[in-house]
Amino acid sequence: MQYHCFQDLKLSALGLGCMRLPVLEGNYGRIDMEKTKELVKVAKDHGINYFDTAWGYHEGTSEIAIGQALKEYPRESFYLASKFPGFNLENMAKKEEIFEKQLSKCQVEYFDFYLFHNVWEKNIDGFLDPELGVAEYLLEQKKNGRIRHLGFSTHGSLATMKRFLDALDGQLEFCQIQLNWLDWELQDAKKKVELIRSYGLPVWVMEPVRGGRLVQLPEKYTRELKKLQPEWTLPQWAFRFLQSIEGVTMTLSGMSDLQQLQDNIATYASPRPLNDQEMAALLAVADRMTVSNTMACTGCRYCTEKCPQTLDIPWLVERYNERLFSGGKAVWTLPERAEGKDPASCIGCQNCESVCPQNIHISDMMADFTANLE
Repeated sequence: MQYHCFQDLKLSALGLGCMRLPVLEGNYGRIDMEKTKELVKVAKDHGINYFDTAWGYHEGTSEIAIGQALKEYPRESFYLASKFPGFNLENMAKKEEIFEKQLSKCQVEYFDFYLFHNVWEKNIDGFLDPELGVAEYLLEQKKNGRIRHLGFSTHGSLATMKRFLDALDGQLEFCQIQLNWLDWELQDAKKKVELIRSYGLPVWVMEPVRGGRLVQLPEKYTRELKKLQPEWTLPQWAFRFLQSIEGVTMTLSGMSDLQQLQDNIATYASPRPLNDQEMAALLAVADRMTVSNTMACTGCRYCTEKCPQTLDIPWLVERYNERLFSGGKAVWTLPERAEGKDPASCIGCQNCESVCPQNIHISDMMADFTANLE
């Protein structure tokens, strides 16, 4: 396992993200504890020492599951990260209650790493509002040792990131962004990395394979990459891209089964950054994939919690993007759709859009999808 230095700590370069743990019967809110404990054991046995969870993951059960799994190990043998759920503005006034509950759910007395969760245009005012006092409260917890290191995750714009960094100048220790080869240009990830580094902070990576999108490329792109490196898998391309980016200290991957975990551990056995030819080829594929109207969904599932129709919005966006990625040649079909669960069931309430970190116009997408269903 590769390790990176963060202040006086030695962190595994690969961290286990707990947003996509194994589940029972396909139910996102029912975590398979037996398989989760097995994942954690294999991860720790192979040198992974960083575990990342959050209040909303797995419908609120991720913190409980990882707390139970890590309880079997000495506290000093792992680093645990969680986040304050400011993506939901209603949580701002419940900061003390939520933080105490998170410690209880995780069965720990402190968090090694704690983040303002998803700072973006629709919640930055709340995070920085002195009357709500979220920033002040978290800084107090850091002072008291209940938060060892404080940072933030973001899907926001460069301007929003800079505003937050300036507002808490000298108080933040790391920044977590969506970073992968497809979003290097599409979502200004390159400029975001440069901005973070200009403040002297290390980069934490989320969505390294973009919710699985980058391990299921159209065959024509897969063939192109195989010509350069016949033995590499698509996940290896994604992680070796990140190994090529200066400033990346922690890469989080939501590994749902042992095979994914073991494959990624093997990739991180030793560093192998992309050479110039490989980097150029990968970014050329990205350029051709990212047509202007692509939906930039990462499958975070915040939207599903707000949908009164209980639509599986990330799944529908994935179906929608399949046509976009194909260059418009594919026929739109939805053979798997169940009655009342297809895009035509969307009522256009835009509740989902109020929490979407990617600022996707989901209601417009659903209307367009419905109009073109066969």
